[in-house]
Amino acid sequence: MAHGKKLLIVAHAPSPNTRKLRDAVAEGASHPDIENVDVRVLAPLDAGPDDVLWCDAIVLGTTENLGYMSGALKDFFDRSYYPCLEETQGLPFTFYIRAGRDGTGTHRAIDSITTGLRWRQVQEPLLCRGEFQDAFVDRCRDLGMTMAASLDAGLL
Repeated sequence: MAHGKKLLIVAHAPSPNTRKLRDAVAEGASHPDIENVDVRVLAPLDAGPDDVLWCDAIVLGTTENLGYMSGALKDFFDRSYYPCLEETQGLPFTFYIRAGRDGTGTHRAIDSITTGLRWRQVQEPLLCRGEFQDAFVDRCRDLGMTMAASLDAGLL
C-alpha cells in the first residue's frame, strides 16, 4: 500500500557493526506508530538519481575511510549530483558516520556536497566515533525514527 511520504536510507554497511547501524535506522524509520511513510533502504552502489527523486527525505550513512566518506557513498553522489541538482533543492536530510577516528573530514565532505545540492539538513548528524558501542545502535534507531516521524507529522 502506498503511503503519503517516502524516506530513503542510503547507507554503506560493509561490516556486521555497520549493518547493525543501517538496520537500526531502518527499524526506527519503520516504527509501527509511523503509518504514512514508505521506507526504502539501499546500498550506495544500488541507489541512484531515480531513488533520490522518489523520496521526500533522505538519511545517508557512511564509514570514515582515510578521513573521507566511503568510496561507495562518493560514487552515489557522483552519479546523482547533476541529475538531482535542480530537482531536489531543499530536500530534507541527515546523516550518520561510523568513524574509527574523529569523522571530521567525512563530515566536511558530506557538508560540501549537500551544500552544493542545496539540500536542507534537518537533524544534527550522528557521529559514532571510536570503538564500537551498543549505544550507537540506539542512537541510529532514534535518528531513523525522528526523520520518519517528522515526515509522518508533516514537519518536513
